[in-house]
Amino acid sequence: MNRDLYASSNNTIISGLGKRYAEYRKRMGYTQKEIAEQTGLSIFTISSFESGSSTGITLASLLKLLRAIENLEEVEKLLPELPVSAKDLFKQDKTK
Repeated sequence: MNRDLYASSNNTIISGLGKRYAEYRKRMGYTQKEIAEQTGLSIFTISSFESGSSTGITLASLLKLLRAIENLEEVEKLLPELPVSAKDLFKQDKTK
């Protein structure tokens, strides 16, 4: 996947994720059929995502796919919890 994500289109990023997903699935020894059975998604949906020919995958489908390869915790990296702001820390300090 392109290192400069901001210069990449959304379709390019999603296509790269699909191809990477295929690598994970294969390395774990799952077939597309097994993933389809586990997730309730069609083989066509999985194949299209992995080949990069379909970039319209829903977030719900992506979560199902990540769950199937036991990688759901990676979602936390999308929007990690924000640290307490300096302003809030200051307020907390003042009330003590």
